[in-house]
Amino acid sequence: MSAVAFVAHHERDHAAVACRDAITLLTDRGHEAWIVPDDAAVLGLGDLVSERPIAEADLVVSVGGDGTMLRAVRMLDGAGVPVLGVNMGVLGYLTEIEAPELRDVLERFVAGPEAGAWALDVRMMLTIDAVGSVQGRWRALNEVVVEKHEAGHTIRLLVRIAGEPFTSYAADGLIVATPTGSTAYSLSARGPVVSPHHRALLLTPVSPHMLFDRTLVLDPSEAVALELAGFRRAELAVDGQVVGTLSAGDVVHCRPAAESAAFVRVHPHHFHQILKRKFGLADR
Repeated sequence: MSAVAFVAHHERDHAAVACRDAITLLTDRGHEAWIVPDDAAVLGLGDLVSERPIAEADLVVSVGGDGTMLRAVRMLDGAGVPVLGVNMGVLGYLTEIEAPELRDVLERFVAGPEAGAWALDVRMMLTIDAVGSVQGRWRALNEVVVEKHEAGHTIRLLVRIAGEPFTSYAADGLIVATPTGSTAYSLSARGPVVSPHHRALLLTPVSPHMLFDRTLVLDPSEAVALELAGFRRAELAVDGQVVGTLSAGDVVHCRPAAESAAFVRVHPHHFHQILKRKFGLADR
């Protein structure tokens, strides 16, 4: 018997239909399946809820888009449960299948990997430690961002790499991204596109007020520390979620996490082909 937990987008009505259909299928076949309480309350699926943590599942199904995938990974809190992404919006980088495929894919998953019907795509994550007026530890699949708190002003950030001083940035902010996050905020800030099969840290300035404006692509052993200098405050955001407001002297340490995220793949997975479709690139 398999245990399958569902995380769903709160503003997609058809997500509720897909979740109910899939959970009914699984329970009818003798498996355990449920939707997390917050999503059940919003989507009207209270009869399908369970208090069991999703970290105890054999599979987490994310029904939505890339944002829902990020939330599912965040809820797992480092647990090595694979995530299957069901796309309910525009083409995403992380989701794997469309809603009409879900029933067939679930049947293949619970049949076991020995059938060769699915594979795992393992992605590097970041561990973020904040020291100072904001203290805490978080994990990120895409990126951590230190960004200005007030419009119309830059902030100053002192950067250390592998424990050694690098330079001071005057910018709207700095992004430390994983290869998976290279196609998220870092890309919007003109950072490079990096295959998610790499292991690297990407340090990308946001609207820098200085001549040096290039992304640094660092080895995973080269941990990054960002110290807020000057008197202006800054927001600390992890995978798009603001987790605190930094003050002068606060330091944010970024390094590869010991834990990884794992995504279920049922189709031949070529990152460059997803990139091609996303940007509408021609064959020639």
